[in-house]
Amino acid sequence: MMKAGQNSQPLPLAKVAQFNESDEGGLNLGQVLGAIRRRVILVIGVTAVMASAGGFKAIKETPVYQAKFEILTKPVTVESELVSSVPQTLSNQRGEIAAAGKGGVNDTKIRVLQSPKVLSPIVKQLQTRYRDVSYDSIAGSLSIKNSEKASDILEVGYQSPDPKLVKDVLALVSTAFLNYSLEERQIDIRRGLKFVEEQLPTLQSRVQTQQERLQKIRQSNNLINPEKTGEQLSTQIATFKQQLLDNQIQLKEAQDLYISLQQELTKQPEELAAAKVLNDSPRFQSILGKLQEIDTQIAKESARFLEASPTIERLREQRQRLIPLLNQEGNRVQREIAGRLRELEGRNQSIAQTINRLERQIKQLSVVNRDYNDIEQQLKIATDNLNQFLTKREALRIDASQRQVPWQLLAPISEPLPSSSSLKKNIALGTIVGLLLGLGLAIVVDKLSNIIYTSREIKDITKLPLLGVIPFVKELGEFAPAGNISLVAPQANSKNNLGNKNQLQLYQTDSFFEVFRSLYTNIRLLGSDTRIQSLVISSATHVDGKSTVAAHLAQAAAAMGQRVLLVDTNLRYPSVHKRVGLRNIQGLTNVISTDLDFNDVIERSPLEENLFVLTAGPIPPDPIRLLASQKMQDLMEKLQAAFDLVIYDTPPLLGIADAYLLAVHTNGIVLVTGLGKLKRPVLEQALEELKVSGTPILGVVANRSKESKPSQSGYYQRSWTQNSNVQEFDKDDETTTTKSRQVLTSLKKIKRR
Repeated sequence: MMKAGQNSQPLPLAKVAQFNESDEGGLNLGQVLGAIRRRVILVIGVTAVMASAGGFKAIKETPVYQAKFEILTKPVTVESELVSSVPQTLSNQRGEIAAAGKGGVNDTKIRVLQSPKVLSPIVKQLQTRYRDVSYDSIAGSLSIKNSEKASDILEVGYQSPDPKLVKDVLALVSTAFLNYSLEERQIDIRRGLKFVEEQLPTLQSRVQTQQERLQKIRQSNNLINPEKTGEQLSTQIATFKQQLLDNQIQLKEAQDLYISLQQELTKQPEELAAAKVLNDSPRFQSILGKLQEIDTQIAKESARFLEASPTIERLREQRQRLIPLLNQEGNRVQREIAGRLRELEGRNQSIAQTINRLERQIKQLSVVNRDYNDIEQQLKIATDNLNQFLTKREALRIDASQRQVPWQLLAPISEPLPSSSSLKKNIALGTIVGLLLGLGLAIVVDKLSNIIYTSREIKDITKLPLLGVIPFVKELGEFAPAGNISLVAPQANSKNNLGNKNQLQLYQTDSFFEVFRSLYTNIRLLGSDTRIQSLVISSATHVDGKSTVAAHLAQAAAAMGQRVLLVDTNLRYPSVHKRVGLRNIQGLTNVISTDLDFNDVIERSPLEENLFVLTAGPIPPDPIRLLASQKMQDLMEKLQAAFDLVIYDTPPLLGIADAYLLAVHTNGIVLVTGLGKLKRPVLEQALEELKVSGTPILGVVANRSKESKPSQSGYYQRSWTQNSNVQEFDKDDETTTTKSRQVLTSLKKIKRR
């Protein structure tokens, strides 16, 4: 427990929630479904209106007859189909050739089919039997479109109140379209044949030019295929590089041998026996062996004779004659190694020159190979184009001699049927349109209301940690006492709460208890480095349920073994005493304005053994003066030293500075947001004020969430009307009273210290 006078410091920046200015905006799927659920009446109403309008329209609509036929526009002859494969890179007239054999009808040709050029002869024939017929009436009621089943099928339909006119028009139109396709085909074939004849000389010239270029590059570089020549040169370079590497290894060994020999020749004759370089010279080893024998004899005779004796002198003369021979042999070996070095160096230079020459040839060959490949590729393209055009010319000549109609009537003209929508169809269409319109209106209306409904929206707006989501409980009103819905087992309640029979039936379930237990656990985890001993509970407006959350959070923390003090600092509209079942006679106002000891004012809550309450007391004329006083700060320090957790219930943030003054002397503020009532601009304004003031924020709590509700059956839900349980309550009440007196006595002792 902290000593009296120790200040409550705000959490470090790593633990205090930070504002994030980023805002992605838009709606997610959850928001859309929530808006539809909330505006379901609007959706149903709009859908009903549109369905009724569709049914009324179907009843009043005049019947219109409609018939149609289908034409296959894909080329019939095989020769004509080949035209469509003419390369598009040859000329910008490729579209003209392809039109001679391409299936399908584009928008341009559809407009041609509806033009006076095609329909005027039909109108003249119809005017002999139908006086009111005109080009505009025929073209306006005639529909031409590509089939959805296949792009090569053209659907032609006509509608009119007169079924006989429908059949006559379609009969004439089908004949006219088939004749038009034959005429257009002949024109396209002749145009394509002319274009092919014009392009052939150019293509033949291209092929000949590329062949001459290929022949010239082969002759000038004396090669057949640059790639194969390059592979041969690469193989030769690899071989020479390996030889160069082997030669360099031998050269390095010879250099090391030469240097080693020079060092060994400087040694005394008796030390040359250990020379590794001269071990391979038999003559040197023979002379060295004789020298060693003489040295051995001198050593033996020295034991028998004096140094001046003839025997010793003779042996020394023999030894002196062998030393020049030994030196001569060492020099001879050195000369042999030097000659080997010169030979290897010369070979090394020769191989390097050969490699450089071959690499220059490869570089030159790469340029030649690139030109060779370009020419070969262009020759292939030119040859392929020439062959294709020769094939097209023969195909077009054959096709031009034919008179077969390219288009084909797939099915006879259908019987005219009423095309007006049936009642069921119109009602279904109206229902669909109304449903879509209703859904759109529901989303727009819900968006324009700016009311926050989900915890996801809270997270998106605040960018702060969501400490907890409090489910909506219908029985938990804004000013309902906390005893109405207890967060602990019923045995923890005092006997005074048994007086109201209605309250006894509203004990909250274990799942609802877990919500506040989880909330307090999350708050404790925020202070893993600095223990959270005091916090402020506030909200943007007075309808967010902050006081209810504060009371239940205090009760949950007390149930988890913490000694909790709930302080009502809302000196304007105090309400904490109503939620914990106490009277607001003396409280915080009396402690600050007088010399009254806070221990005499603090009361134990009847809901929980470890929960203590400091009510607001009488409403002062100037609450802000009391809360900003030094005496209030001293009181906060003393309360923090006396309890494990101190929770301050403050007025709303907007327009009132009380919460800001208190939060700076605590570990931070917990912002409660009421879902379904709080508007987005109001919350954003409160967040902006918190940001400007620099008030430390622990996180946010979403209150009255309808996303998830506590279970209506739990371990602690039961009826407490049985007489057997009353005795247990009496025992608990006596124990609670005794413990309460002990705690208050300890508080007074702390005060005296």
